[in-house]
Amino acid sequence: MTILRRSCGYSKVDKEDPEEVSRRRAQFLIYKVLVQADSRRKPSFIRIRLCKLKIKIGKRLRKLRKSMLVSISAARIAFYKQLITQLTTWKRFFGQGETIASLPPLFN
Repeated sequence: MTILRRSCGYSKVDKEDPEEVSRRRAQFLIYKVLVQADSRRKPSFIRIRLCKLKIKIGKRLRKLRKSMLVSISAARIAFYKQLITQLTTWKRFFGQGETIASLPPLFN
């Protein structure tokens, strides 16, 4: 009976050492990286030129955005200055809190 059971049953496999598992995993990852490095082709001249052009355009856009922000803030400051001078002119024109004619109170 015991002979029949052993022939059909699974043999017990020893557990693997954790160091061995991590070592095998590291070897597999190294192999995978090496295969990817081999499969990569040399970047073409057009692709390199395109990448440099993208960088150049990005720098110009950043510069343009910066200059626009500066000019907008300068325009805003100029507008506020003009508004304040107008207000001071109107204040001087209408007097500083003085009324032109004193009106009688409506309800007495």
